[in-house]
Formats: sequence, structure tokens, C-alpha cells
Amino acid sequence: MQASEVRRATAAALSAASALGLTAEGATVLHDSNKVTLRLLPCDVLARVAPAARQVAQFEVDLARRLVASGCPVAALDPRVEPRVHERDGFVITLWTYYAPAAPHEVPPADFAATLERLHAGMRTLDVPAPHFTERVACARELLADRDRTPALADADRELLGDTLRSTGRVIAGRGGAEQLLHGEPHPGNVLTTEEGLLFVDLETCCRGPVEFDLAHAPEEVGEHYPGVDRELLRACRLLVLAIITTWRWDRDDRLPDGHRLGTRWLERIRAALGPDGLGIATGS
Repeated sequence: MQASEVRRATAAALSAASALGLTAEGATVLHDSNKVTLRLLPCDVLARVAPAARQVAQFEVDLARRLVASGCPVAALDPRVEPRVHERDGFVITLWTYYAPAAPHEVPPADFAATLERLHAGMRTLDVPAPHFTERVACARELLADRDRTPALADADRELLGDTLRSTGRVIAGRGGAEQLLHGEPHPGNVLTTEEGLLFVDLETCCRGPVEFDLAHAPEEVGEHYPGVDRELLRACRLLVLAIITTWRWDRDDRLPDGHRLGTRWLERIRAALGPDGLGIATGS
């Protein structure tokens, strides 16, 4: 968010929390992207605030409640207030339990894999409408096709990303693996190390697909500890995810610091993964 939007979002969160009977006198920004995550003090509540026009907060609240009730390793809503979406000043606000970080901050790959496996097991029991992961691919392809939104992307790089999205998509479809509800982006930034163990956050990215798509967001060592992984499928998913996030870095509205530098580095990783003939992902070479 822009700095002015962060200030407005913070004021909205403090106002909403106070109206609910919580003592909210100040806030610390923990994360700022398409939404802002705040620690409200002294009530010690975690607030997630997003513009009302671009929110899926109700989906996230409903899913979190069901997963917590099933014993899944996800962050819970704050029990002191009604578990719902609150609206104020053009923002939607959800209030969550704040978990103090626990040491060590580095998550052992085996623990990460076991916790993700528990989450997947719980998700398999839920009948929840969610987008298919291929919708994310389609959005990336639309972005590549829109030169006004990606003006700094060179033609050769645009072609590389488009070809990679298509080729990896064919490989994934051809593997015919089982699909289920997924977290969607279970990277280390979406895992909390708490006194209660590892907990996943940010459920708005949930989608349907093979578990290998989720594993593609985790450190490579995690996949080595997850049982029953299709290695070729995971390899294709890793390259697909890399192509998607690289495409995002060239969006003129992308606000990730140093985004173009990252995008350039990731383009080279894609070229190296595909190999000189461009067929590395299909042949396993």
C-alpha cells in the first residue's frame, strides 16, 4: 500500500478494534503488500487490513474457523471478538490471535514438511469452493500479453516466460496427479514459529491442485521429507511457480522492493532449468 493508505488502514483497524471493546492505542506494521498486517497494542491483536474492493477476507475467515476446528496447524482468529469481517473507512479488517515468535526462527525442513502434510490432510476433509491453480497461470499469461502493464519486459524474456508457463502446464496436466484443496503459497513467510508449534497463515491464496504445487513454494529440502511426492511433477511445479512470480516482478504496479533485479535473476534461473534446448523440464535432463 501507499504510505497514505497504510496510515488510513491503521486508523481504521484501531477504530474497529476499539469499537469492539479492545484496548487499541497504537499499532506496529508487521507486513505491507496488497494488504497491511498490524500488531495492535496493548490488546495484542493481529489485524489484517485490505481495501474493500480487493478482498477475499470472508473466505479466509470461514476457512480458518473450519481448519482450526479440525485441529489443523493454522493461525486462529482472536477469541475475544466475533469471528467475522469488519468494515470501516473503505477497508475490510479481520482480527487474529497474535503469536509471539518462538526460537529457533529457522524451521527444520522435516518439521515444515510434517506440518504441511497435516494441513493437507485436514484440507482434504473440507468441501470448499476454491479456484484452480491454473487460474493463477492464466492471470500470469494475461499480464505477459499486456505490454502496457509490463513495459520493461524484453521481448525475448516475454517469450521465455510464456513458453515456460505453457510447457510446464502441459507437463503437470500430463502427470494426472490427485488434486485437493491447497494453501496456495506455503512459503516460509507464511509460516509462524510459535510456542504452539508451526502455524500457517494467509489462507486467502487457497486453491485446488496437486500437493506438489504447494511444495513448489517451500524450500527445496522440504520436498525431500514429504511422503509420496511425484518428483517430476514437483520439478515442473517449481518451474511453473518461478515463471509466475517472475512475471509479477515485471508488472508496472509491482511494489516489491528491488523487483526488477529479482526478476532478472529469476529469468536466468528459468533458462538454466530449461537447458539449452528448452526441453529440460519435459525430459528431466
